Amino acid sequence: MKKKLAGTRVVGALALLAAPLTACASADRDSGDITLVVYAASSLKTTFEQLGEQFEADHPGVDVEFNFAGSSDLVSQIQQGAPVDIFASADIANMDKLAAQDQLGGQAQVFATNTLEIAVPPANPAQIGALADLAKEGVQLVVCAPEVPCGSAARKVESAAGLDWKPVSEEQSVADVLNKVTTGEADAGLVYVTDVKSAGAAVQGIEFPLASEAVNAYPVAPVKGGEQSDLARQFIQLVLGSEGQAVLAAAGFGKP
Repeated sequence: MKKKLAGTRVVGALALLAAPLTACASADRDSGDITLVVYAASSLKTTFEQLGEQFEADHPGVDVEFNFAGSSDLVSQIQQGAPVDIFASADIANMDKLAAQDQLGGQAQVFATNTLEIAVPPANPAQIGALADLAKEGVQLVVCAPEVPCGSAARKVESAAGLDWKPVSEEQSVADVLNKVTTGEADAGLVYVTDVKSAGAAVQGIEFPLASEAVNAYPVAPVKGGEQSDLARQFIQLVLGSEGQAVLAAAGFGKP
């Protein structure tokens, strides 16, 4: 499995007729040359890589190639013509951007939900215990940028709590926020519950009731013009099915 895109493919190749494509795909699968390209929110990295390994085991000759990043960044890449078969977003708003431009190859379907949690270094040097502590002077807080789903959710929580945070940094993905905390560059960061769980002993998670005010729904859809539309449909079914849902639940994601 290729965990990150190593190169680009030419969108213009999609002008080929459907029947020859099918025959070519069959031959390519026999030779192991088929690649299914999946763009997914960074918070899905652990679960989607696990599902990708299962998909490859069930589809000999197929490589699942992932590009994990902030959903807004991935949308921009798709809008600029990146060759993609599947897009999985951490919110509906970013998926809607592609739908509005007729860039989806099918109906988007919500497959999971996620909520925020405060992540602090294991020693919790700033003694963070609640949301209000994030507004204290001197606290090095890191959040996602507003256009990123985790950033939009953070601002909903901030508004619901009636607070005025002064983050020292706004990152383009939740993975970047988590990295700032695990490396000791921040006293606290707002990340997803699933990120805290996947980080293990590298961070300490602090739950807060207002997280329910900003629940993010995760939709997945085939991208219009993707070269592997049949495999894309099968991968999406894996995510939506019992096996995919079990993997997501084990990682801490909520039900659709």
